[in-house]
Amino acid sequence: MPGVRGMRDILPADAASWQAVERVLADVAASFAYQPMRLPLIEFTALFKRGVGEATDIVEKEMYTFADNDGESLTLRPEGTASCARALLDAGLLYNAVQRVTYSGPMFRYERPQKGRYRQFEQFGVETFGLVGPDIDVELLLMCQEMWRQLGVSDAVVLQLNTLGSGDSRVRYRQALVDYLTPFATDLDADSQRRLKTNPLRILDSKNARTAEIVAGAPTLASFVDDEARAHFDGLLNQLQTLGVDAQINPTLVRGLDYYTHTVFEWVTDALGAQGTVCGGGRYDGLVELLGGKPTPAAGFAAGIDRLVLLRDAVGPALDNSECDVYWVVPDASYVAAAQKQANELRQDPAGVRVRLHTGGGKMKNQMKKADASGAQFAFIVGPEELAAGQITVKRLRGEGGQNSMSVAEAFAMVAREIQGTG
Repeated sequence: MPGVRGMRDILPADAASWQAVERVLADVAASFAYQPMRLPLIEFTALFKRGVGEATDIVEKEMYTFADNDGESLTLRPEGTASCARALLDAGLLYNAVQRVTYSGPMFRYERPQKGRYRQFEQFGVETFGLVGPDIDVELLLMCQEMWRQLGVSDAVVLQLNTLGSGDSRVRYRQALVDYLTPFATDLDADSQRRLKTNPLRILDSKNARTAEIVAGAPTLASFVDDEARAHFDGLLNQLQTLGVDAQINPTLVRGLDYYTHTVFEWVTDALGAQGTVCGGGRYDGLVELLGGKPTPAAGFAAGIDRLVLLRDAVGPALDNSECDVYWVVPDASYVAAAQKQANELRQDPAGVRVRLHTGGGKMKNQMKKADASGAQFAFIVGPEELAAGQITVKRLRGEGGQNSMSVAEAFAMVAREIQGTG
């Protein structure tokens, strides 16, 4: 039976890339002292209608929404920011407090599946609450930059920035944009014709050639930005320049969610074809108030793990795709229990050595073939002579070094030392 369209399996051969990306994102966020949290997959539909915006593509046509047995309208989460804000608000953690948090997991949107875009996709989210200045925007961008450095993709991504101004300036600009576009309505593509009545700012980033040509003559968002928002954005740009962070100003960048205000940003690449955005975010100072809380400054971003995996595999350093570090060969089944005991001791080493013990019996030659195929650096061989002498025969499967017998303690120390040196 096939899987559901737009959902996919991450098989063992691909899982190493996923784990490598997820580990870097989590470790970098932790190095900035951000705290992890976990969010439910299902929320009340009203959360996303109110927080994301009823006129957004997500709410209008992309959500997986259903009624439960009590008739409540529930939705598989299409994004994490609204859920995160709701959770912290429910817990009373946003009143006169600063929060820096992260989360990760699957999101769901009913979209046309293609490479880098799936109906179930993974995101790593970073959110901050209670901080109003541009310095927190800078911190988020520095965090992203460090993630890309550690993933080895820095040269393949570009930071694009814009400011949407305050809510009032955005309303004024929206009306000016509608006034300009209305005479061209029949020349716009179908999605833009619909958005003209519901979410006109999204027309700015249309990829349709004729629509883009029309938009090129539209009023600019920058001319409507209020002084306070301009000062915030200038402060952000000045700090980035001081820190040596390169950024491009993209005046048509608006993001697709209604809760954004002030700063918006995307990290984009040309290495993945049409799916060029690998991370996006900005400020959403009005979201908590939309959800029933008190006005709370907030900013964050979400990184698409699916696309980062593709990008890292395309341009990053080669991954270690080995299944284990040590393959334990047991020529005689009567020594399996002793080998199991030793293998468990090695697994407990702080170096994090991955140990696979051969099971199912078989000749020594076949076991060695499996050891080599596993990608292990070492084969440990335990037989009657080794056990009697308190030793292990260590065969190096990669590089030079041959085969040597040594004490169990010496073998464990050597492997741990070399694994740490290559990890």
